[in-house]
Amino acid sequence: MHLQALDLAVVAIYVVCLLTLAQWVSREKRGHQKDTKDYFLAGRSLPWWAIGASLIAANISAEQIIGMSGSAYVLGIAIASYEWMSALTLIIVGKYLLPVFLKHQIYTMPQFLEQRYDSRVRTVMATFWLGVYVFVNLTSILWLGALAINTVTGLDITYALCLLGAFSAAYSLYGGLKAVALTDIIQVVLLTLGGLMIAYVSLNQISGGEGVMPGFALLLDRIPEKFDMIFTKDSPHYTHLPGISVLIGGMWVMNLSYWGFNQYIIQRALAAKDNREAQKGIVFAAFLKMLVPVLVVLPGLAAVMLAPDLPAPDSAYPEVMKLLPAGIKGLVFAALIAAIVSSLASMTNSISTIFTMDVYAKLAGSEKSERHLVSVGRIVSFSALVIAMIVARPLLGNFDQAFQYIQEFTGFFTPGIVAIFLLAIFWRATTANGALGAAVGSAVLSLGFKLFWPSLPFIDRVGLAFLLCVGLGMLISKLEAAGEQPGAIKYEEVDCSTSAGFNYASVVIVLMLVAIYAIWW
Repeated sequence: MHLQALDLAVVAIYVVCLLTLAQWVSREKRGHQKDTKDYFLAGRSLPWWAIGASLIAANISAEQIIGMSGSAYVLGIAIASYEWMSALTLIIVGKYLLPVFLKHQIYTMPQFLEQRYDSRVRTVMATFWLGVYVFVNLTSILWLGALAINTVTGLDITYALCLLGAFSAAYSLYGGLKAVALTDIIQVVLLTLGGLMIAYVSLNQISGGEGVMPGFALLLDRIPEKFDMIFTKDSPHYTHLPGISVLIGGMWVMNLSYWGFNQYIIQRALAAKDNREAQKGIVFAAFLKMLVPVLVVLPGLAAVMLAPDLPAPDSAYPEVMKLLPAGIKGLVFAALIAAIVSSLASMTNSISTIFTMDVYAKLAGSEKSERHLVSVGRIVSFSALVIAMIVARPLLGNFDQAFQYIQEFTGFFTPGIVAIFLLAIFWRATTANGALGAAVGSAVLSLGFKLFWPSLPFIDRVGLAFLLCVGLGMLISKLEAAGEQPGAIKYEEVDCSTSAGFNYASVVIVLMLVAIYAIWW
């Protein structure tokens, strides 16, 4: 499949518009020098629509579009649980967790851990996140994005990797988070339009030109096994999504880690001017999350009928793209690029924030100027992209379902992350040693379960390891008998109130989730 002249024109218009807008929003008032608050937190002035759009644009990337479509090709609609349960997770984060972080006026999540525990916890977690962001998240976004470009255009994967990295750097390196967040509304609009287009065309193709609803009805009739939301133990896919654990087990730990304690995501909300603005952005993102399966899961389901003999599941989305007419194909391809580069830009900005504020600034001391720290941030962003481009093929080239690889790998560490943050917020007696014990215990316990209990589904492993990490953190803290810690969070002093609009929206999302699981239980 190759793009025609009209498709290339659509892509070119998108690239020019994005670069122009990014430069425009990145400009500063005459005489004002961009400081770390401007570069890393957009001056703490992001409006709710930018927060919500940027949360989704950062989240939806090649790993969602390509990887989740590939998993839908194999597992069916059940993989959408990651998206739909995330909507409810966002509501919980906006209500109970985000106000704590905003009250502390932090730049990074490791900084919060130092305020609550000590510098050792900050250093350990900053080092961990830098490694994961560069060698897991950034590489997966680049690799799956390059794979999609290769499938659609025939361009060599190496060249595709370089082009994606260069484009991401060109529009985000100078402006920082402000450039990323304020352009993400365009990215989300393009993502939505492109996703709806490919869903429409694929379902219309299945129905033989009779329309979307007949096409969807045929999917339900011909491949009913792909519409099981909850797998039973006799299902071959039970190990990926183990039954009721999707609703009440380890998936909650995965989602809380990603949406609540992940610098890459929460940085947008930290850039809000106040609680209310951040919460409006959160609930906007939650509604968009309910739509995401239509954009990224449905094409994978359609590919089961349209291309039943794919060599690799991750080829499902690019294969369905071949059905699109000229112009529309260019729009969908531009949407795919938008998803990739917005996530790349968000990830590199978070990497530079953690390295600059949690590592470099502490080592360099207070004598370094704001201008110098911003320059370091830009250098780190560029360096991270280069490293990820170099290691992407060796790390991910042999995986058929990259989305499952990412979930499996991060599942070794998320139990400890969630444990130390929840203990930090809700149990005043948790010590720094208790937090470190939970962090180290997460990897050790998860590896032990993987080696000695291989039949245990990884989501169940995550849930069990989380409970043990909480217990380990509490046990170590109790043995120290240190009592309430100096940095303990006085949660009763945190303003967790929400507006009526937030509350009504939360009820609507819960009702939507109940309806979905009731229909496809």
